[in-house]
Amino acid sequence: MKSAVNAVAMFFFSLCASSLAVHAQEVSGYFGMGGAHASSSGAQFDTFGDGVLHGTPKLGGFWGTVGGNIFLTKRWGVGAEASWKIQSDYAGIQYRPSFYNFDAIFRPARTTTKRWAPEFRAGLGGMHVNYFPDDPSFCDQIPGCPSSRHFQVHLGVSAPWYVTKHVYLRPAVDVHYVRNLFEFGSNWVPQYSVGLGYSFGRE
Repeated sequence: MKSAVNAVAMFFFSLCASSLAVHAQEVSGYFGMGGAHASSSGAQFDTFGDGVLHGTPKLGGFWGTVGGNIFLTKRWGVGAEASWKIQSDYAGIQYRPSFYNFDAIFRPARTTTKRWAPEFRAGLGGMHVNYFPDDPSFCDQIPGCPSSRHFQVHLGVSAPWYVTKHVYLRPAVDVHYVRNLFEFGSNWVPQYSVGLGYSFGRE
């Protein structure tokens, strides 16, 4: 999770710096909470070598999201985002998955108002699955342990609603296609969140 957030933060701050040269129309940041879902792989592992089988879980639970956008025009922008799940159990071992993505963003003119600014996003990124075994030998039975990385394609729709000129609520629905997500039963991971953001430079 830390590496994903750091990657997004470095990308966003570098964009902020370069945006001074191209006179960005708007810069914003947000934090959200929600969930993501994928089915279980159905696998069972003798994680601790004691003959007891431990099943793999569904991907779900509580997720946090942090991100930032820079609009170079009123309609087109770029953004970076990271999401992570609270640490939980995977076949007897604690684990934490996380996403990060870098997107192009489009705001349709016909539906954008002073209060309402829907956004369509598409981009690329990755998914990390990190495990935290009490003993490194517990990783021997679980593929990908202690850490695995996957390429992902990201699509998203959000509907920022401006409570004030700068403060907005941000409901969002995202879909991640994660290549070879063997830890779970599907490569498709839908995600939903509700966030709070702040925008600089919005007219």
